[in-house]
Amino acid sequence: MTPACVHEPSRKTPVLTETEVLVVGSGPSGLAAAIAAAREGVDTLLVERYGCFGGNITQAMVESIGWYRHEGTVESPGIGLEFEAAARHFSGVRKEPQSISQALEADTFKCVADQMVQQAGITPFLHCLGVVPLLSGKTVTGVVTESKQGRQAILAKAVIDCTGDADIAFRAGVPCTHPPEGQLEGVSVSFGCSGVDRRRFLAYVENNPGTLGQWAQKTTGKEDRLFSPYLADPFDRARAAGEIPAEVLTAGFWSSLMENGEATYMNMTYMPGLDATKIKDLTRGEMEGRKHAMAAIAALRKYTPGFENARLRTFGSSLGVRESRKIAGRHTMTGEQVQNQARFEDSIGIFPEFLDAYGVVVIPTTGRYFQVPYGIMLPGSVENLLVAGRCVSGDKMSHAALRQMMCCTVTGQGAGTAAAVAVKTGTTCRQVDIRQVQSALQRQGVRMQ
Repeated sequence: MTPACVHEPSRKTPVLTETEVLVVGSGPSGLAAAIAAAREGVDTLLVERYGCFGGNITQAMVESIGWYRHEGTVESPGIGLEFEAAARHFSGVRKEPQSISQALEADTFKCVADQMVQQAGITPFLHCLGVVPLLSGKTVTGVVTESKQGRQAILAKAVIDCTGDADIAFRAGVPCTHPPEGQLEGVSVSFGCSGVDRRRFLAYVENNPGTLGQWAQKTTGKEDRLFSPYLADPFDRARAAGEIPAEVLTAGFWSSLMENGEATYMNMTYMPGLDATKIKDLTRGEMEGRKHAMAAIAALRKYTPGFENARLRTFGSSLGVRESRKIAGRHTMTGEQVQNQARFEDSIGIFPEFLDAYGVVVIPTTGRYFQVPYGIMLPGSVENLLVAGRCVSGDKMSHAALRQMMCCTVTGQGAGTAAAVAVKTGTTCRQVDIRQVQSALQRQGVRMQ
């Protein structure tokens, strides 16, 4: 019989360092949070478990962080748009095929993020995993980390959880919601191909254009005929021929194509029912996802003009996860608020009325937007901890908007600024004067109204 638990000897954990604001996780929300806090003049430390910053941009190769952007889209200037501008400076962008935005080159963005972190004066710790919060009563005072140096503590006056899965908040005892396994948005393994005949493939797309209405189950109607870089026919034909099992959900999206025949981001695997907070599911997703990707490439080679000589170029370094835990915050965002241009006194930014989850797609072509409230980042039961990114407090349908990477930069920038203002004014994240936070965000160029 395997014992239910083992007893570890008690030990003292050495303090690695101290800081004023500690950000755990460096995806779009964490990167924005750390930059915003540092620009407000407080000591800021950014902890990342992998060897580069950027999260889904660099790890899952998600290039098109602004694919919602069309004529008529209203959005706020902020650090998210700076990501695109900085990538252009590195010649690390290409035209995104279905919008007026730019696709980011995943590997180049690693260098973009390095430079932005260094220019902001952030202390960076790569290859460092934030494990568990340090608590004094109900106040978070830092985080225990694990790395090649062993188990060490980082002390901080404010901590921002940007892990994507609310790992720090959950382990601090913050109440969280978690959809049942059968209702979770699926995970994906992204891949890239080389050897694509760009001219022949684009001619095929022109003659067989994908549309949003082709794959979305529910839209407002205006999206139905909008172009989408969505491919289904090659995979349908492969399934009909028995070359791909019926239950394997290969189909999906291509992004930019380089002149040398490289398709750098192919999002064509989808695995529902996997829980990104469970290592067995993560392992299955990585291994099965690679298998599905290879089946997708075989179908593309056989049934898609221009892909006859295509080969695997690269896999994403980690799964693309869309949904897991969400905190129960001071305010819980609702789908009705997202879709009815909600306004809040504690607004820390705006985001277009863009939804993409659960088969619902709404593209912001009409100028509609909602305000993002500070309360969705503020756990109800723990002090001096903020949460940003896709695990903020919201219901199922609001998640379709709040999980978007550019929206994650909005919550990240708001959280980083709020933490910095709290530190500078000697108060807590819960008691911070939201008007001072809003004034600081306005100085950074953020639109909140």
